[in-house]
Amino acid sequence: MTTRIAVFGTGYLGATHAACMAELGHEVLGVDVDAAKLAKLEAGEVPFYEPGLEEVLRRNLAAGRLRFTSSYEEAAEFADIHFLGVGTPQKKGEFAADLKFVDAVIETLAPLLTGPAVIFGKSTVPVGTAERLGARARELAPAGDAVEVAWNPEFLREGFAVQDTLHPDRLVLGVDRNRPGRAEAVAREVYAQLLDEGIPFLVSDLATAELVKASANAFLATKISFINAIAEVCEASGADVTVLADAIGHDARIGRRFLNAGLGFGGGCLPKDIRAFMARAGELGADQALTFLREVDNINMRRRTRMVELAREACGSLLGARVAVLGAAFKPDSDDVRDSPALNVAGQIQLQGAAVNVYDPKAMDNSRALFPTLGYSDTALDACEGADVVLVLTEWPEFQKLQPADLDAVVRKKVLIDGRNCLDPQQWRDAGWTYRGLGRP
Repeated sequence: MTTRIAVFGTGYLGATHAACMAELGHEVLGVDVDAAKLAKLEAGEVPFYEPGLEEVLRRNLAAGRLRFTSSYEEAAEFADIHFLGVGTPQKKGEFAADLKFVDAVIETLAPLLTGPAVIFGKSTVPVGTAERLGARARELAPAGDAVEVAWNPEFLREGFAVQDTLHPDRLVLGVDRNRPGRAEAVAREVYAQLLDEGIPFLVSDLATAELVKASANAFLATKISFINAIAEVCEASGADVTVLADAIGHDARIGRRFLNAGLGFGGGCLPKDIRAFMARAGELGADQALTFLREVDNINMRRRTRMVELAREACGSLLGARVAVLGAAFKPDSDDVRDSPALNVAGQIQLQGAAVNVYDPKAMDNSRALFPTLGYSDTALDACEGADVVLVLTEWPEFQKLQPADLDAVVRKKVLIDGRNCLDPQQWRDAGWTYRGLGRP
């Protein structure tokens, strides 16, 4: 049975969700206030880099299952199932999440809902938001109590977003326990294909669903910062954090994933989400519960400073030094530079007087928009031209394949600092290079 769905917000989360819902056979309308973004999507172009998404988008545009609009009126008339996928950035000057985009969707959409409707929130929000939005939607909507707000958090990994939407490792739905309605039945209909695959479906109250997302991100951030704290001890003692991570990773209780020491985490989710989680716990009077996340954040930021120090040590002084930075995206297979450790380090090094040349396979345009004063090169070899030190700051496969012989004739000094521990130290040292890895002797 074909279901009609409207998806609000066509950024990273919304565009992926809209295209993937159409891929499941639903009729989907993507809604956004940004005309330029809509024009791109209607032309079959994804405004950001996400492997595999453009094919899904084009296939469903061609099949007529996917359309885009800026009209809330059209969306309200078209669908009675609405997904909310707008951004929740960090507030300027504080830790809390800024909910203005989420609120704006409810304020604009609810007054247009004349019949029964279910609004599924997908954005990452502070606990308590869903209940508040539900009350507001019922207050504004002509349909009143026939409008439900449920929460269905996303767990997308950038670079694997299509896979994670169509074959997630779990589906979580928070419903209003005080107002049993159609939300669960509607969700089961929308995700029928996924449920047939045997994907676990957990139904909870609203607060639990909101906390699941925040907790998952906090755990991953903690795991990364844990191994980076151990890397600091390894550096002080001459131990090797990569061998250590392999050894503890074999313990099934610990696991090897997310135990890669290096420059730490960035991106549009983990940093802002753990800060918003701390801020919300404080508002609820549970601030002591999450004080450890402050240290998780500190450890993470300290890795960036450490990388700048290592570059300075390698050059003697950064004033007048030539520094090659390989990588600008916060992780490979993405063009996302939000809170990117790589760009942050490049910017700090430039501020200390170095000439910095950056190259990234996909994130050049976004980097230029954010840091217009850095030098940008068209290839990795161009970036390394005359370099006193080469920094590998995003672990793209292209950089992992680099051989010392590729760079020997290009650089001024054979010094490489591996911020992601993704290269073979022995290979570079045998070729006469000075190699430094984070947390390695």
